[in-house]
Amino acid sequence: MRFGAITTIIATLLATAGARADTGPVALDPGDFEVFDPVQVRAGWLLFYDPILSGNRNISCATCHHPRFGTSDGLSLGLGEGGAGLGPERKADPANLPEQRIPRNSPALFNLGHRDIAVMFHDGRIERDENRESGLRTPLEDEMVTGFASLLSAQTMFPVLSADEMAGHYQENDVSKAVRQGRITGEGGAWDIISHRVEAIPDYAEMFRTFDTEIAAGKPLDFTDISDAIAAFVATEWRASDTAYDIALRGGAPLDPMAAEGQALFFGEAGCAACHSGPLLSDQSFHAMAEPQLGPGKAARFESHQRDDGRFRVTGREADAYAFRTPMLRNVVHTGPWGHAGAHTDLGRFLAYHADPARGLNGYAPHATLTDLPETKPDWTIMEDTAARDAIAASYAGEPVDLSDADIRRLIAFLAALTDETALKGRMGIPDTVPSGLPVDR
Repeated sequence: MRFGAITTIIATLLATAGARADTGPVALDPGDFEVFDPVQVRAGWLLFYDPILSGNRNISCATCHHPRFGTSDGLSLGLGEGGAGLGPERKADPANLPEQRIPRNSPALFNLGHRDIAVMFHDGRIERDENRESGLRTPLEDEMVTGFASLLSAQTMFPVLSADEMAGHYQENDVSKAVRQGRITGEGGAWDIISHRVEAIPDYAEMFRTFDTEIAAGKPLDFTDISDAIAAFVATEWRASDTAYDIALRGGAPLDPMAAEGQALFFGEAGCAACHSGPLLSDQSFHAMAEPQLGPGKAARFESHQRDDGRFRVTGREADAYAFRTPMLRNVVHTGPWGHAGAHTDLGRFLAYHADPARGLNGYAPHATLTDLPETKPDWTIMEDTAARDAIAASYAGEPVDLSDADIRRLIAFLAALTDETALKGRMGIPDTVPSGLPVDR
């Protein structure tokens, strides 16, 4: 029976993922977001759009997280180093070809400043851990420096170390050389090199002296100061708490009938709230949903496979194979392609797939948004490997949910009601120029 199947999947997910017992609607509280010094936010705003943070001074945070594309890049898998252009128009640079695509879809940045955020990235490889000196668990383990103002700040420190994202290929610049040699922290490390670059620009140096008393007293600029500023900007610029859904829950105008029907499905028969729960509409846990895999996979340079094992790469637990973090949903209709590898370009098809992943994977036909790139390995290797495909399918332990076409339309109407137009546009917008004088992605 339909109801019985739904009950089974909800019970399974609640038991295995530790989802909130309260899975009903909860509005976001603007008071759960920190307020930052305006000068710090301005510094972070300019740094976010400034290519000075990348090894070759050619890529900014905004290259892959742009307001024109819902703070993502409009691609299933993006191109960092070796790419030219913006969004779906970004192409491989013939003079400096990328070594590979970025392995995972560029996540949206909405509500990352909420105080309850506990994990970052699709696999949660950065997460709060009070048992560690830094207060964080990260890929750097005990070498991780301390002094971050937030988890969001710590997240900012890692894209600049990735050869495929911002650092650049080996031997191309001082940052990429330091990363390749394992010199990340300390004097002469990659973060130190970038910090000196920023500190040498008078406008940045003055801004940091204005809002940071220690820097004003003579402390050198550290990368934690830079990442704190960027985090302050991201948390402020893309706070999305004034959606039609949140306004209705706070006693404002009710949702239109179609969206209201979708909300009832979401928190009821469709079982979405088993994972998409709480004010953030995410349990911040990890679930294997048999999502299609494409691209280079998440493998070290010395590994030859193209799998993406998800959370398993962080924990080493077999139960975490192919599990990925439950995404938050504010502005979700504007953040496609969807899925950890961006395998879905149509939200309705994605919802239908999500309701019955085993059947969806079996009938999946590639429809990703990928820019042309000379490949040493085909993008769809895993999907054409029967054993690998079967392993992904077997990782899903739930039961299918019966959704009609009308149900999907109702759910999409509800998801559209999670749009915050102010956050979608951005409160400060795109700067005309940045202090380095380098080009700004528009």
